[in-house]
Amino acid sequence: MTFTDLPDLASRALGGGVVDANDEFFAARDNLVNPEPSSFETWTYGPKGKVYDGWETRRRRTPGHDWAVVRLGAPGVVRGVIVDTAHFTGNYPPQVSVEGCEVGDHPSPDELAAASWTELVPRSPVRGDTRNPFAVSAGARCTHVRLNIYPDGGVARLRVHGTVVPDPRLLHGLTVDLAAAELGGLVVGCSDMFYGSPGNLILPDRARQMSEGWETARRRDEGNDWVTIRLAAPGRIRLAELDTTHFKGNAPGAASLRATASASLDGDDVAWFDLLPRTRLQPDTRHRFRLDSPAEATHVRLDIFPDGGMARLRLWGETT
Repeated sequence: MTFTDLPDLASRALGGGVVDANDEFFAARDNLVNPEPSSFETWTYGPKGKVYDGWETRRRRTPGHDWAVVRLGAPGVVRGVIVDTAHFTGNYPPQVSVEGCEVGDHPSPDELAAASWTELVPRSPVRGDTRNPFAVSAGARCTHVRLNIYPDGGVARLRVHGTVVPDPRLLHGLTVDLAAAELGGLVVGCSDMFYGSPGNLILPDRARQMSEGWETARRRDEGNDWVTIRLAAPGRIRLAELDTTHFKGNAPGAASLRATASASLDGDDVAWFDLLPRTRLQPDTRHRFRLDSPAEATHVRLDIFPDGGMARLRLWGETT
């Protein structure tokens, strides 16, 4: 697994946001964390010049450099960063660096400015119109990152890939969605993702359209499609929600859920137990099922029969 296989902790889809920047004269800082790729249209000009789908500062005429502070939607350990300069060709920064910090609760920009920052990516050269990747070895938990650009210019997207490490106070003794990506749930296996990523299943909020779910190709054999999720923490699942919203002519005909308490899925001797037997599904519907199994689980496998698409999977329970 490479760091790009891990979730983007800064993504707006997980609740990330740009909380401060010293300049955004040409293009808004908020674009940095948009989940979709940056777009470009040659004819879009505004009163300040070319309109870019990214963050762009004015030409610096004084010493120093520009910066933007990003609140991670899901705090965690950063494993890699991508500084994407897509469409910035003559106006990208020649060099960048990235720092991280951990500040509890909900700090203001002034409080973040006074925080203790750790170097994640040293000052490094980047190329224009390019996804510039940087592996990160620092192992500290971060709630915020700061992108520094030298001396000025434009960046389309900032991707901060890593392992989610939630605040245990938000989990202990409460009923939570143990599959949620924002709490550390992670897709670790999938049979097919031809039309949509299985990672969409565990994103926050409801899907706004079919493209925001998981959808497989049409199966022409006797098998079925499936996805496996490592839960945010070991727990007992009490309620499952299988949401086929927006999938009207391509919802699965049925689905089942199995779970295991194995520390990992390595080897062929993993013991699975049933959570939900094969059950008929309806198109464009949020299905909720009360589960009776009291056993602890670390991973859950969703099987759909034979194929199709699903918007979200929620697995409500308590951590153990």
